[in-house]
Amino acid sequence: MIDFYKTSAVEIAKNVKSGEWKAVDIAQTYLDRINDKNKSLNAFIRIYDDVIESAQAIDDKRNNGKPLGNLAGVPIGIKDNMCEKNRLTTACSKILSGYKPPYNATVIDKIEQQDGLIIGKTNMDEFAMGSSNETSFYGAVNNPFDTDRIPGGSSGGSAVAVSAGLTPLSLGSDTGGSIRQPAALCGVLGMKPTYGRVSRYGLMAYSSSLDQIGPFARYSEDAALLLNSIAGYDNKDSSSVDIEKPDYLENKITSLKGKKIGIVRSFMDEGLSTEIKTTIENNVIDVLKSLGAEIIEVELPHSKFGIAAYYLVATAEASSNLGRYDGIHYGFRSENINDLESIYVNSRSEGFGPEVIRRILLGTFSLSAGYYEEYYNKATKVRRLILNDYISAFKNVDAILTPTSPTCAFKKGEKSSNPIEMYLSDIYTVCNNLSGLPGISFNCGFSKEGLPIGAQFTGNVFEENELLQLVNIFEKNSSHHLTTPNI
Repeated sequence: MIDFYKTSAVEIAKNVKSGEWKAVDIAQTYLDRINDKNKSLNAFIRIYDDVIESAQAIDDKRNNGKPLGNLAGVPIGIKDNMCEKNRLTTACSKILSGYKPPYNATVIDKIEQQDGLIIGKTNMDEFAMGSSNETSFYGAVNNPFDTDRIPGGSSGGSAVAVSAGLTPLSLGSDTGGSIRQPAALCGVLGMKPTYGRVSRYGLMAYSSSLDQIGPFARYSEDAALLLNSIAGYDNKDSSSVDIEKPDYLENKITSLKGKKIGIVRSFMDEGLSTEIKTTIENNVIDVLKSLGAEIIEVELPHSKFGIAAYYLVATAEASSNLGRYDGIHYGFRSENINDLESIYVNSRSEGFGPEVIRRILLGTFSLSAGYYEEYYNKATKVRRLILNDYISAFKNVDAILTPTSPTCAFKKGEKSSNPIEMYLSDIYTVCNNLSGLPGISFNCGFSKEGLPIGAQFTGNVFEENELLQLVNIFEKNSSHHLTTPNI
């Protein structure tokens, strides 16, 4: 019996297309794996009853001589903030209890068109607000390398699903690092594409100008396979960019000779764990040099204002976006109501968790009369300065290498009482979202405690292919990404 959960998504799709493997067998293998392991991880919050039926339909399609799509039979986990028609979708919030969207997100339609097998919804921080996946209405997600530790957030469930072999691919959303940071803490690959590369239609908005959907995978080729399917222009999304999409599986480079990789020296000093710094220097920078890359120091002087600017922009947009959850149109409504005002106040107070309420209040404050110019407007100006820094840097380098997270996975509850310390978990990732640039986190080693360490490449606008190829050649010259948790 083949251990399908140990194989790559590329291999699964290839063999299902050829008829060598059956989608039904693959689906059953992953369902058994989820039933066995998910109780200790809480990565999936619901598995679809019709998965085997959907897999059989893929096999029947092939048996009837019809060509299969590029994701043929590949199980995929979907973060719980992406709409699926007539399937419970709650953003892991009580306020959306019982909500079943009447339509699919564009990424869902694209996956189904390519015969991908959507296996269920993954856990997340409520409304994608968190860096530890402890704010979910369905309970915290556990890191598979140490179940007493957090997996990162907000897409922690999607990261754990891939790390623990519950699914070869998953989708997350990244607002300030919510794909890349959990990818780093769980030892897998996570990519935030350029803003506008992947449609946001059907994604439950946290911060509309920052959110972007992207893939989790163990291998760069698997991430490329999924990105091939979900990327592209969508006229349903006003922020979608109509630009040519390359084949992310083609043109694999074999040498880094002539490539220039930027290093931000300030990112490698104060605030970064010494162990992570040493790992990146020895396991990444030295390997890149040995492959012919030239390492060049670059400056991003305004990045030090990134966290402050991010939490002003993000909370302001969250305050606006979450205004629609009112206890009237859909979702949870409080039973403790006497009049119209109490419907709004009590439904929102009882339906939202503490972190979501905190961010709504912060955003409402920064948008209020007398403070808009002082806070929100200044943050948008800083955002532009951060982008200008990157534009200047990319005149001299092909990509920029940084840490993904300042620490490895920390203990559950360790930072829950200190929001500022929790927010600083995103210090190396938020600038990509503020600037709209693509970023990819990949595993580059382990701490003395056996916890994964992630490094991040940032690329120029719409240069996802550059990042995937850099990670691909790194994978060929290292084995860190092959280490799986002992669960």
